[in-house]
Amino acid sequence: MPKLKTNKGAAKRFKITGTGKVKRGKSGMRHILTSKASKAKRVLRKSGLISETHEDSIKKLLPYG
Repeated sequence: MPKLKTNKGAAKRFKITGTGKVKRGKSGMRHILTSKASKAKRVLRKSGLISETHEDSIKKLLPYG
């Protein structure tokens, strides 16, 4: 069997946690930040998790993740 290729776009966006969940960064922190509340920006700094419905498709893109 040949080696599987990792999807590099997915590798830059997602990480697999120790328990097998998929971690992601939150969107909305690139620009137009002056109109956002400080609390909203603080919440966006933290990472989030992918929902279980999308987990399998993301894990296929990261075979060695």
